[in-house]
Amino acid sequence: MIVGLDMGGTHIDGVIVSEGSIIDTIKTPRYADDLFESIWMTLEKLLMGHDISKIKRINLSTTVSTNAIVEGKTSPVGMIIQSGPGMPHDFLACGCENSFISGYIDHRGKVVEDLKLEEIEDVKIKFKEKNIKSCAIVTKFSTRNFDHELRIKDLLEDGFSHITMGHTLSGRLNFPRRVFTSYLNAATYHTFRDFSTSIQNAMEQKGADIPLFILKADGGTTSLQEAGKKPVETILSGPAASFMGLNALLNTQKDALLLDIGGTTTDIFFLADGVPLFEPIGIEIHGYKTLIRAIYSFSIGLGGDSSIDIVNHELKIGPKRHGPPYALGGPKPTPSDAMIALGLMEAGHRQMAIDAIKGLGKSLNLSVEDTANKILDTMSNMIKAKVDELLVSINSKPVYTVRELLHGKKIEPQLINIIGGPANCLAAILEKKFNLPCYCPRHYGVANAIGAAMAKITQDITLLGDTSRGILSSAEFGFQERISKDFTLEDMRSRALELLKRKAMELGAKEDEIEAEIVEESSFNMVDGFFTKGKNMRVEAQIRPGLAGDLLVANPQEHKYSIKDDKYDQSKK
Repeated sequence: MIVGLDMGGTHIDGVIVSEGSIIDTIKTPRYADDLFESIWMTLEKLLMGHDISKIKRINLSTTVSTNAIVEGKTSPVGMIIQSGPGMPHDFLACGCENSFISGYIDHRGKVVEDLKLEEIEDVKIKFKEKNIKSCAIVTKFSTRNFDHELRIKDLLEDGFSHITMGHTLSGRLNFPRRVFTSYLNAATYHTFRDFSTSIQNAMEQKGADIPLFILKADGGTTSLQEAGKKPVETILSGPAASFMGLNALLNTQKDALLLDIGGTTTDIFFLADGVPLFEPIGIEIHGYKTLIRAIYSFSIGLGGDSSIDIVNHELKIGPKRHGPPYALGGPKPTPSDAMIALGLMEAGHRQMAIDAIKGLGKSLNLSVEDTANKILDTMSNMIKAKVDELLVSINSKPVYTVRELLHGKKIEPQLINIIGGPANCLAAILEKKFNLPCYCPRHYGVANAIGAAMAKITQDITLLGDTSRGILSSAEFGFQERISKDFTLEDMRSRALELLKRKAMELGAKEDEIEAEIVEESSFNMVDGFFTKGKNMRVEAQIRPGLAGDLLVANPQEHKYSIKDDKYDQSKK
């Protein structure tokens, strides 16, 4: 059995999956002032009555790193950046203290100018004076030669509680993005460490020796220990769980629009011939462009618990959530109150929801029913407007999926798949707005937890070979080894796949579920004067995101709802 837990903005959802069947589900409130207690309470209730010894792993989708960045609750970071000649470096400043040091390694990995050790000592003193505990070290071509980053780390080792080295996060050649990725990793390190330590200690106290895995932005999982080294990879873990849940419950081979409408946000995804879109370089979060691999998603501040106001005699929904629905004791009316007032959702005190909607209706000179319908109509219009805008942007450039670059492809959704607490209530309305069939699965309320449970381990590697220097290296895996001048691109492919599979199995993947593939490769002759001195080769490989097995679900066509049966499935939550 595998447990999936998803931390949403308002609830924590949990499921137990065994051999493709959903054994149990749960939804509990999330307490903002005690996140860990919320998780543990959910886990205890979910496991009650089940044999804990049969739980093989717990896959957790967590917003810890994302929230720390968005809410400005990250640790102070000292940045040590070696940018080398040829480019201004002011735009790279991103920590609370930035030191741009001398030294330079060129694009082939050759040391052109060595480090000045006195500079590093001065930086160390300066950071300590400012009580900085976390550092990030990024040198321009560390993906080709990470010696300078290693030496700087050795010089700083005894003075700081955490040091991120840029080369360990990505083997891709994009220096600015590597700088920002390194900064975010160092900034979220202590927050994620405190979270992971708390959950590990509690598991030990309860005598539950169950491996813990964390969902990453690319839709795959990694061990809690590995995530602790690279917490930046867990950013957008929530949307990744949404997508995996949608894929598990409502699989399709068509162009499609996927929606996860939660309490706080709505996450939007697209499929191209049934394959998810992918961020080709990396995600952007809070203004920082990164090298973090991720499924393409877009979040808007609109959900079932978004606050509703009347502004200039018009409804304004979101983007803030000020608490639960009015029917559940919240401070302001929400779309959930509209659904409760209409009888589409059973939660809290219906009369309180009616009173809240009546108050809004007075300002609009509308009845309770008309006001509630207008709220849901406005909410649906907001979703459609954003989807239309995103499609224009996506279709104006090349389409990247987790498998390939689709030249000339235009995304034209043929259907909508929808999950999340309000999904069942909005399915029929969105179907009319988009003029597309809209499908909502039976377990729509806990689909994210299902996605977390079903996600398999992913990993990627960039392998660089320079036969003139006789060096084969991987920045992310932190190794270098000698190769002969006869080393070929085919040898590179084999070595990359071998290393990738070995790493995945170390993390807990089963050999039969590892789908390793080459996603990019190149080979260039290195010429000195009139002579070829060797080859410069690059291979990028990945374990493709996907589901660890098939989920046994009914035909999606059985879950296509219209207004007359919206209430029907609500009783089966």
